[in-house]
Amino acid sequence: MNSISITAATYKLEGMEFDLYIAQPERVTQALPAIFVAHAWDGLNAPIEKIARQVAQLGYVAVAVDVYGQGMRGNPMGDNSRLMNPLLEDRGILRNRLRAGYAAIGEIETVDATRMGAIGYCFGGSCVLDLARSVPKHLKGVVSFHGGLTGGELKDTKPIEASILIEHGWDDPLVPPDDYLAFAREMDERQADWQAHIHGGAVHAFTFEGANMPEKGLQYHEAAARRAWQSMRNFFADVF
Repeated sequence: MNSISITAATYKLEGMEFDLYIAQPERVTQALPAIFVAHAWDGLNAPIEKIARQVAQLGYVAVAVDVYGQGMRGNPMGDNSRLMNPLLEDRGILRNRLRAGYAAIGEIETVDATRMGAIGYCFGGSCVLDLARSVPKHLKGVVSFHGGLTGGELKDTKPIEASILIEHGWDDPLVPPDDYLAFAREMDERQADWQAHIHGGAVHAFTFEGANMPEKGLQYHEAAARRAWQSMRNFFADVF
């Protein structure tokens, strides 16, 4: 297992400061591709930091990007609607924060800013799709794990340049079948290179080992989680 170094940084937007958690191989001899890691609804907490370290183990600079603001954190096992909903209700504000965080990653010394990717989980899955919809320069690919698929009030028409992979549980109660169809139409209309892997028997949050609330449609699914991670690895090996 490769040794990983951890550093912290911030980015600023409209008078607010946001955190960056940077995980990368300990010895970097040349600039590496970077992966923007978008947090779930609980914010930049320990679970997403762990994922960033796992991504760094693959040989990337992994940067977990806070979009709530310094000091604004939720409970990984609680209801964090108060943090998430204002951004889902104004996707323009969310987009601005995503793009500012993305730009900050490109300024990191060890990052090859011409090879950028993004992954996100749940709310973070929605975030990386919105990032791709905004067509930032040099974004090569995004992966959404059990995230929302609709773009809200964002009605862009410019062709999407990043390749897109979605990993979803077929029985996810938060993503009805109509959302899949609407997403497919949107991607085709915007000439995107996209693919979807739908995991039978999996529900929402199927990659989170601690998820065990089947009555709410939240349940870890070991096989789906393992396959989705391998699919992500293959995807980035291809797009980079």
